[in-house]
This record gives sequence, structure tokens and C-alpha cells, in this order.
Amino acid sequence: MLNDGNFREIIGKAQESGCEVLFDEPMKKHTTFKIGGNCKALIKLRSEESAAMLFSFANQNKIPHIVVGNGSNLLVSDSGFDGIVFILCGELCGMSLCGKNQILSGAGVMLSKLAVFAQKNSLSGLEFAHGIPGTVGGAVYMNAGAYGGEISKVLKSVTFADKNGNIKTLSAEELDFSYRRSIFCDSDCLIINALFELSAGDSGEIQKTMDELMRKRREKQPLEYPSAGSTFKRPQGVFAAQLIDECGLKGLAVGGAQVSEKHAGFVINKNNATCEDVKKLIDIIKSTVKEKAGYELECEIKIIG
Repeated sequence: MLNDGNFREIIGKAQESGCEVLFDEPMKKHTTFKIGGNCKALIKLRSEESAAMLFSFANQNKIPHIVVGNGSNLLVSDSGFDGIVFILCGELCGMSLCGKNQILSGAGVMLSKLAVFAQKNSLSGLEFAHGIPGTVGGAVYMNAGAYGGEISKVLKSVTFADKNGNIKTLSAEELDFSYRRSIFCDSDCLIINALFELSAGDSGEIQKTMDELMRKRREKQPLEYPSAGSTFKRPQGVFAAQLIDECGLKGLAVGGAQVSEKHAGFVINKNNATCEDVKKLIDIIKSTVKEKAGYELECEIKIIG
């Protein structure tokens, strides 16, 4: 439950530090699923200092809060979120060359922009990330990957604020990366920036690779509809989409939510789907795949509220 006194205080602190505050902001505007009711307030963090201070205040005063990048892996309740949503902007969305073949990126930077920045500077290693619709912070958090590439393979270090507002830096080796996981999945931290170590390459060849991967995405994925990307994590030794397809679920709909007819691994918002539509469809998929194929599918999407 959100305490009114604490809420007013964090809003005051945010405004004093130059952060924009939006009240009763629809979360469907901040998720790629285009689903979700209003949050109590959305605070746009503009600097490392304001981020650490406000994040710490929220934790110390037990104010419900979430950090949202592009919202590309989130499903928000139809009733919204009775708490604070932190969005990164300002200096937390900057990029710069840093040392030989290194890029320092704010956590709020879109992966597509980071990949283009690397290409323009003839740096290779982030081609796989060009079509991933998330931010650097979200990608580090869940070790995002595609087409054989993973964030953990090109990351050197990460700077973050812990729940007490302390700024810390850890090397990639210390982040306990695994498939779609990092140490941040088990701790309440706010990722501030990430240092990537890439390799010198030919910008033309890098662009060709990025274009080819985007062509594959457009051909195989339902990018024309709102979604949260792959709905389920990949089970050991098999693809979730293959299992869902073999169970005859491709095209199955609940309300406005549907298992994509183009790629069974995607649940899409085909026609003004609600959060409940998506959750019911996910439950049907999981139970059917368990019953017919014997696999326990694990949802990759984070459900809020």
C-alpha cells in the first residue's frame, strides 16, 4: 500500500531535482504490448545523482516502484500499478567512445541506437542487438540475446545504484550471467550505465550484417503487432515456438490476445487485448504444452500488478 506522506515527499524530491513527473500515467504508453492501466506517478530520472537518491528513498520508505526501459518485456495489469515508475532519460541516455574499442552507454539507451553508434564507429559485436526493442539496462538485467549473440559476450562492466543509493561497479564476470538472467534478477538495483568492449570492424560489413538480421526478424516475427517479444524462455534442447506449434496452438485467441500465426513463440495484442486476455492465453499454452508435450514452459515476460 502506498503511503500518501511518502508519496508526496518523493514527488517533491523528484521535482526539486529537476525530474519530470507524470501523474496517473497510462502504462500502455510505456510498454511494447500497449497494455496496462495507470501508475500512480511516473518519474523521469535525468542524472546519476537523482536516480540514486530517488531510488534509495523509494526503497528505504517501502514505496512500491519499478524501473522501466522500453517496456519490451512487461505486461502490466489492467488496474495499473499503485506505485512509482522510474524511466531513465537525460544523461542516462547518453553514449560515448571510451578507450580502445569501448563504448560507455547510459542504461536508458535503446539497443538499436547503441548498435548503430557502434556501426558508425566501425565497432563490431553488437550487430545482434540492432533489432532487440529494449534498452541497455533491460538488456543487461536479463542478458538479452539473439542470433547467437548475448549481452554478456560484449559487456565489460556495469555501474548501478543499490537499494541504499550506493553507486557500485561490477565486471561482467561478477554478474553471474546465464540464459536470460543476471545477478540483477535477484536484487533490487537500478542500472545506470554499461561499458561494452567490442572489436574493430568494417562499418559497411557491420551494416550488412545488421540489415540481414533485421530482414530475418521481419520475415519471421510478427513485428506488425504489439507484443513483448518471445513469450517463453527456451526449454532445454527444444524451441518453445516449436512445442506450441506442434500442440496446435498457433492462431489460438483469447479476447484480443492471440498466439501469432507467423511465429508461435509470440503472444500478440491483435485487437485491444487486456492483461487478463494475455494471462489466460499464457495459462492455456502452458497447460496444453505440459499435457501434450511434457514440457514446463517458463514465461519470459514480467507481469506487473
